[in-house]
Amino acid sequence: MVLGLGGRWTAEAAGALDRELRALDFAGVARAEFDLSALDGLDTSGAWLIRRTEAALRQARIAVKITGASPAHAALLETVARQDVTIPPPPPAVNPLVGFVINIGEAAVATLSNAHDLINFLGLTVTVCGRAFLRPARVRAASLASHMEKAGFDALPIVGLLSFLIGVVTAFQSADQLARFGAQIFTVNIVGIGILREMGILITAIIVAGRSGSAFTAQIGTMKVNEEIDAMRTIGLDPVEILVLPRVLGLVIVLPLLTFYADILGILGGAVMASTSLDISLLQFARQMKGAVSITSFWVGMIKAPFFAFIIALVGCFEGFQVTRSAESVGSHTTKAVVEGVFLVIVFDAFFSIFFSKIGW
Repeated sequence: MVLGLGGRWTAEAAGALDRELRALDFAGVARAEFDLSALDGLDTSGAWLIRRTEAALRQARIAVKITGASPAHAALLETVARQDVTIPPPPPAVNPLVGFVINIGEAAVATLSNAHDLINFLGLTVTVCGRAFLRPARVRAASLASHMEKAGFDALPIVGLLSFLIGVVTAFQSADQLARFGAQIFTVNIVGIGILREMGILITAIIVAGRSGSAFTAQIGTMKVNEEIDAMRTIGLDPVEILVLPRVLGLVIVLPLLTFYADILGILGGAVMASTSLDISLLQFARQMKGAVSITSFWVGMIKAPFFAFIIALVGCFEGFQVTRSAESVGSHTTKAVVEGVFLVIVFDAFFSIFFSKIGW
């Protein structure tokens, strides 16, 4: 049986050619010959169709011979044959409920794997920080100062504004409820304790996670895409010491200062709201604040700050090192850094709340 192949066997005609080839009947045929002498054009799609048909015939124990091919067409057919391209069969239909369970299992496995890698990175970071503690000269002062400025000083406007507004909202909502009992003066207690113990540090940590955590991931991820991290390793530099250490130390130093700043602005916002809407003068506010809020409340919030800073910097740098060599990966890991950072901050905030409650703080 001789098949004369003519015309243009290209991607534009691949659909029609595929249907014609599948419609051929080779029943009872022992030998088949493909004559390519009349071909006007052949690209990868057409060559793959010819090779696929040839393979199917050989599997059916039919001898196949290709003749009349020009040198260019023969070379293309040989190239396609060497690639041994196989198209996998479509996946079997899965019950929607089973598919839902499979997706949950895959997500759980991916989460556990990510947590395992994060713990490994935590150990590496602690090792590098310990080495820097024993040899402070290893810390690059210029890089540390730069990250302190970007994560701390540059964040003052947004942290101050949001903290002030949180104080205003807390005072207004508290007074609205306490007014039913004629106890508006206790708005000062709620504002002071709430800002100092929880809201000041939590709002500051969330803002820093959105600003600095995402920036850390984007910066390190872009360096990885540009192969700068590989270049560091090639010349004998430790990327964790160069990139992670200054960011971690810088954030651990500035976040307590930002928290103190947020506490002051939050209490000021509550005082302004109380003086304008509740007829509580600033002097009355300060007197009530002194009697209602202890120094312990202040230290509860401040103790959390360096831990939250370490978590945010650790997650941001970790996700940066997880970036693959694509711009899309930089964006997805930057988003993950913010989500994971905020999630872990809230989880550890709940842990600290329980811990301080147990010890009577």
